[in-house]
Amino acid sequence: MAISKSIKASHVKGEWQDIVFDYINLFLIIVVLLIMLYPLYLVVICSFSDANMVSLGQVTLYPKGITFAGYQAMFENRTIWRSYLNSTVYTIVGTLLSVTATLGAAFTLSRKFPGRKLISFIFVFTMFFNGGLIPTFIVMRDIKLYNNPWICILMGGISVWNIMVARTYISSTIPESLYEAAVLDGASKLQYFFRVVMPLSGTIIAVLSVYYGVDRWNDFWTGLIYISERDYLPLQTVLKDILASLQTRTDLTNSMLDDAAEAVARAQLAKYCVIVISTLPAIVLYLFMQKFFVKGVMIGSIKG
Repeated sequence: MAISKSIKASHVKGEWQDIVFDYINLFLIIVVLLIMLYPLYLVVICSFSDANMVSLGQVTLYPKGITFAGYQAMFENRTIWRSYLNSTVYTIVGTLLSVTATLGAAFTLSRKFPGRKLISFIFVFTMFFNGGLIPTFIVMRDIKLYNNPWICILMGGISVWNIMVARTYISSTIPESLYEAAVLDGASKLQYFFRVVMPLSGTIIAVLSVYYGVDRWNDFWTGLIYISERDYLPLQTVLKDILASLQTRTDLTNSMLDDAAEAVARAQLAKYCVIVISTLPAIVLYLFMQKFFVKGVMIGSIKG
């Protein structure tokens, strides 16, 4: 009886410890979640609040003096619409090419052939060493990609890390017996890749699409360095120019006495609107493809 009572007491004590531990974890998760989400929430409510109230710091928990003047000014800007279309095309076309090339390289490296380790080493070497900005710029100029919209599609089209993740997925998910069966049926390696590997790689294709898509959408550096024609600029580069010009106008106006506060307030409101416009597509993509990120992390954690 004494033993059973001690067992029950320890069991009850263990249950209480688990409950306390769970509540502490839940509290910490909620705190971290609020810390991470509040800046995003603040940007959204400030984007359609009164500019003067935003400038004075009166907008903290809910919008005040609701107005859509900032969004109206953004949407009336032809350059923003043009750059939005450019970024959409660059993202879709670039993602398709990147995913196809990455899967092709991953499938090749997953096969056993002489010199595979050397080729893998060369791929990995490029992750740590490159020619630098100036040599790369000279090469892009010499091959006629400077001020060419294709530079925003081809530049950075392949990620060696993504190749390694895709190779691990193919090696661990698609059994070798399928390849042997396809060879017996007379299929070539190219046919096996498109008819067997691609249809069975839906998960990794989704993972790579999210990785490459978000990276393409957020890319401003390529347009900043390699594009001088304004009609070819991606959205992020244009928005960066807008933010820079707003800051310049604010600084200039601060040196004057007339309508300085009003100009500062409008500049701040425009900044919030620009941030919302540029980040909304990426946030939506993250929400719909969140489960694939978890799978991608798990795939990359397997050594192969």
